[in-house]
Amino acid sequence: MKKMRMPLLVLTSATLMLSGCAGFQTSDNSEGQTNDEGKTVVDFWSFWGSELRRPVIDKIVADFNASQDEIEVKHTYSPWGDIWTKELAAIAAGNPPDVVINDINATAIRGKENQAMNLSEFMDDGFSDKFYPELWNATLYEGDSYGIPFNTDTRVLFYNKDAFEEVGLDPEDPPETWAELEEYAAMLDVKNGDDYDRLGFYPLWGVGYDVWLLNANGENYFGADNNVDTVNINTETNVEVLNWLKSWRDRIGEDVVNSYQAQIDSQQGNPFFSGDLAMLVQQPTFYTQISEYAEDLNFGVAPLPEYEPGNGHTSWGGGFVAEIPEGSSDPEAAWAFIEYLTGAEAQEYWAVENFDNVANIEAAEAAAQSDELSEEGQMVYQMAIESMENTLLTPAPVEAPGFYNYINPHVDEFFLGSMTAEEALAQAQADVENLIESNQ
Repeated sequence: MKKMRMPLLVLTSATLMLSGCAGFQTSDNSEGQTNDEGKTVVDFWSFWGSELRRPVIDKIVADFNASQDEIEVKHTYSPWGDIWTKELAAIAAGNPPDVVINDINATAIRGKENQAMNLSEFMDDGFSDKFYPELWNATLYEGDSYGIPFNTDTRVLFYNKDAFEEVGLDPEDPPETWAELEEYAAMLDVKNGDDYDRLGFYPLWGVGYDVWLLNANGENYFGADNNVDTVNINTETNVEVLNWLKSWRDRIGEDVVNSYQAQIDSQQGNPFFSGDLAMLVQQPTFYTQISEYAEDLNFGVAPLPEYEPGNGHTSWGGGFVAEIPEGSSDPEAAWAFIEYLTGAEAQEYWAVENFDNVANIEAAEAAAQSDELSEEGQMVYQMAIESMENTLLTPAPVEAPGFYNYINPHVDEFFLGSMTAEEALAQAQADVENLIESNQ
């Protein structure tokens, strides 16, 4: 069912005067803005301002502008911590951007709150088939999409092939299950008294506890289609997983965990680069750091091991969408740019130049075969594509916005030793259920 859009708000006279001074002629917000050449101006906001990503997105914008003579997209960079606060303020003031990059996991909530436009009226049948289904489903509110997937990620296992060979493990046969992961890690450990010259593995580097819960369960905390009638937080499996994670810290020792974590946080000094850590879960984009800091490292990449044989190599991902905020000056022109931005050509360019996982399936598959990537790069990107088949997102149900804030503190108490796993999860379950009840 399509949602009715809010009326487009009229710009204030002061804004009109300022726009006129800047070379724009506008009447009201619903008619859009035009530049001196008579082109419709689309104001596009993103947080991509780094030396790596800013030139790439600016090139995509320039290519779109050159591809037609009716629309001019202007890219505005806003820092990560500010962009969405500014967007909400602009929506409230009736002068939002026309296109904004936003977090995929809260897309449905923004649709419910009339902060993002229902995009269903713009798309043809089959448009959604261009994107990974898990990503597309995360954009839906009451069956309609409120944002088009742009980029995404997943988690995979990087491992040191030379270390595998050293201890008699087949470097082409990474661990398949949690039991094998523990077995391989113990074989790869090299201890020197109480210290480690090499650590085989630690599960909470590169990912959080929630990824392992997702991996073990093969589903999110909520029921099918994020139905909050089912809340699966306080379960026997989740208790077992938390205790399993804590057992690694207890065995290795907190001082060793903290010492390695400090090296990982330094990026350049990551112990995986030096061979002091044999296995590490990370995003596929971790390859860019390997190529920069450890170009001679002999490594492999594999799916996350499964909880038990046949359970599935479930991984976790997030991502970002391109949205049209409510009150956009020209939704049709904004949609034309979104189609280009999420199309195969622009997506492949973004994927290769940034070594980033993109949402467009055709573009992702083309990027994995791109001659612009090294053989290692192609290997990692192909593994990312394969992992996407088993990757789940954790979008917040509209009845449970920010639900992680009601789980994480209790799990933190468990890892600090002040609550048992059963106590932490029982309290988290109760808090999330109360949150849902308050929003129904």
